[in-house]
Amino acid sequence: MRFGPTEEQEALRREVRRFLDERSPVTEVRRLMETPEGYEPGVWKTLAQELGLPGVAIPEAYGGQGLGFAELGIVLEEMGRALYCGPYFGSVALAANAILNAGTEAQKAALLPALASGDAIATLAVAEPNGRWDTAGIAAEARAGAGGATLHGEKSFVLDGLRADFFVVAARGPAGVGLYHVRGDADGVVRRPLQTIDPTRKLARLELHGARAESLGDANGAAALSTTLDQAAAMLSNEMAGGAQKLLEMTVEYAKTRMQFGRPIGSFQAIKHKCADLLMAQELARSSAYYAAACADEAREELPAIASLAKAQVADAYLRIAAESIQIHGGLGFTWEQDVHLYFKRAKASEVLLGEPSYHRELVAQRWGI
Repeated sequence: MRFGPTEEQEALRREVRRFLDERSPVTEVRRLMETPEGYEPGVWKTLAQELGLPGVAIPEAYGGQGLGFAELGIVLEEMGRALYCGPYFGSVALAANAILNAGTEAQKAALLPALASGDAIATLAVAEPNGRWDTAGIAAEARAGAGGATLHGEKSFVLDGLRADFFVVAARGPAGVGLYHVRGDADGVVRRPLQTIDPTRKLARLELHGARAESLGDANGAAALSTTLDQAAAMLSNEMAGGAQKLLEMTVEYAKTRMQFGRPIGSFQAIKHKCADLLMAQELARSSAYYAAACADEAREELPAIASLAKAQVADAYLRIAAESIQIHGGLGFTWEQDVHLYFKRAKASEVLLGEPSYHRELVAQRWGI
């Protein structure tokens, strides 16, 4: 198992960073987060057609690049660094992987090419108003009928739910929890925006009133859902690691230039120690995220525990770095004009997305038999 990026992976990182620096600077992030759509379709089209990023981890047989989770993690790390406003995580890290894990060959061939090309946007709907991300918390029903399944219930915290062309919905059917494909324009599908702490990432509530749906693969999709959520936790860890790294760089640079008592505040021992502690937290978090991505590619039997371990550690580190960065920036860190607070909000929202750190630590204990 490799623990460092290859030359090709570093080239991918440079290209993605260059693109995001040019097309998604923080000024653009601030503009887009105030819009109902929350992303720029032209940038998404370029990202898909010129760089092929939506298809990074989708097999070539379905129109993707056929790379792995290590490469997908690098893309997400750079997007987290830039606070990219776009439907990438929901469509690629959630929906595409759910289809790969649960769908039949015919379903994969029908659904994945449009996701790989960026022509369609999808997402995964799992959590409900109870906020749980495990199968036991799923109350939405899939009822069998003459014309196929119909879905009844409510989903919440649906990433990119307002703009998705179709959904992969976790619902409880006669054979247990399964995954179902639902068109976004199907009768009985109602979407409502949610007001959240992080305006750079749009969430929605999804109401299902007898919406027609197609079961993905076996009607009992609990194992496929669990695998998808583990993969997503590993990828979210990489995204959070990118945001934490950028935030640390911004804070260290500020400490070097902010003068107090005739000298940079970074020259004071208290600030030096604080920055050193944050660097240590960030390096440990990034190592966990990289190892989780490597497990998703090369050691899938280890992934369930490692993905939860990474999600818990990186979430804690990101939020800690964000909070301490605000303190180092002083009063300026609390102002709307300073970008630090945008990363703090993303860190707080990412902490609970896919489950809080305490939930994932419990999963680690269960999966390691502690």
